[in-house]
This record gives sequence, C-alpha cells and structure tokens, in this order.
Amino acid sequence: MNAQQHMSPAERLRHMHDLLAKAYGPQHWWPGDTPFEVILGAFLTQNTSWKAAEKSLANLKAAGVVNFERLRTVSVADLQSLIRPSGFFTRKAPALKAFAHMLVAEFCGSLDTLASMGTRALRQKLLSLPGVGLETADAILLYALQHSVPVADEYLRRIVERHELLFPAPRRNRSGYESLVQLTQKAFAADPECRRIELYNEFHALTVAVGKAHCGRMPDCSGCPLAHDLSEYSGENSTPTGHRRQSRSVR
Repeated sequence: MNAQQHMSPAERLRHMHDLLAKAYGPQHWWPGDTPFEVILGAFLTQNTSWKAAEKSLANLKAAGVVNFERLRTVSVADLQSLIRPSGFFTRKAPALKAFAHMLVAEFCGSLDTLASMGTRALRQKLLSLPGVGLETADAILLYALQHSVPVADEYLRRIVERHELLFPAPRRNRSGYESLVQLTQKAFAADPECRRIELYNEFHALTVAVGKAHCGRMPDCSGCPLAHDLSEYSGENSTPTGHRRQSRSVR
C-alpha cells in the first residue's frame, strides 16, 4: 500500500486541487468586471450554461442596467425580456429585484456594507432571499463579497461520490451540499487563512474544468488528471470506482 492510500479523504481532495492546477493552470474566475456583474452572473447561471448567462449580461449592459438602483427600478417585464436567454426568467427577474431592494433598503446600496457582515449572518441573509440557494449564496460570498467560503456544485459532488471520499455519498440536498462544503474546508484547513479565498476560488473553477471534460453524467476517465487517484485508491488489480460506474449515470 503506497503513501496516497494512507491519505484521509480531505487530504486526497487537497491533492486533487494540485493535480488539477498542474493540468489546467490558473482559471481566473469568476467571469465579470465588477462585483455587481458577478452577483448578476450568480443568479443568471442557475440551471443554465455560462454562455447563456453571458447573453443576458450583455443585454443588461446594453440597456444600462448596470447598478442596483437601476435594477431595482426597471420593470419586471423589461427585466424578464433582458434576461430571457438564460432561461427561467420569470423566476430570476423577481429574485434579482428582491436582492436589489434588500441592498438599497438595508445597506444603502453599498456592497461594501453588505460584505462587512460576518460570514454566517451574511450567508443566512442571502439564503432568506427568494431564488437564492446554497450554491448561489456561496458564489456571491466568495466571488463578489470576498468571504472565505467554498462553493460546492454538481461537478464536485460527482467527483466526491465517484472517488468515494464521503460515506454515504452526498445527495442533491442541503445536507449533501453542506457535507461537501465541510470536506472542502477540511481539505484546505492547513493552508494559510489569507490564501483560502484564492484557493477556494481556483478549486471551484478547476472542478468545473475537469467536470466538463471528464466528470459529466457519464464519466470519461481516459486522460483525466484525477484518474491516478482512482487507481491509487482502488488498487492496481481492482476496477477503479469511476469505471465501475460508467454503466449508469450518477444520480
């Protein structure tokens, strides 16, 4: 048994970051020129691709909806029309307006004031808004407001399940999401606190990169930077977990 098979699940996940960083290089996430655009993107990319969200962002820029006061005053109908390319526009438009109303009413329209809240309280504040789930809240916290929180998405869930890092495997619910966040926090706990925002940022982007290339609904382990972890963990004479599960999609 080699050294990697003595790693804890958190240590393996931290090592995966290094493997992915070596394979893909810096990702420079999140797309967006300003914190305002990052927040818009966090809402718009729900249940759709970033390419579709970008089209909606371009429409908002062209219409001059580039600040929270304008977002608060634009009509719901006009906003729905502008963000139609990202889908679910009848749900996303009211959600965006609710965020804008909250920011203006409670924080004088200042993202700096909003960001000055403690992380736990701020997370609960975001989750209390319509249309804000765990992943959206954490993306806003990390990428727009510079709070040290990991973002756990479906790609990370698949990686953790297929590499058997958590038992039972995380499900697509709140407890499953929180278990992924806790595992990621443990993975980077030994890193200096001042670096964790950067590390969480890059790790999320890197899991998206490997997820798109190799860890879709049906895994494609050929050439995956994480394939070595599977072979090390499963043993040279056994079938890697990822390949065992190629016969069915992960839930």
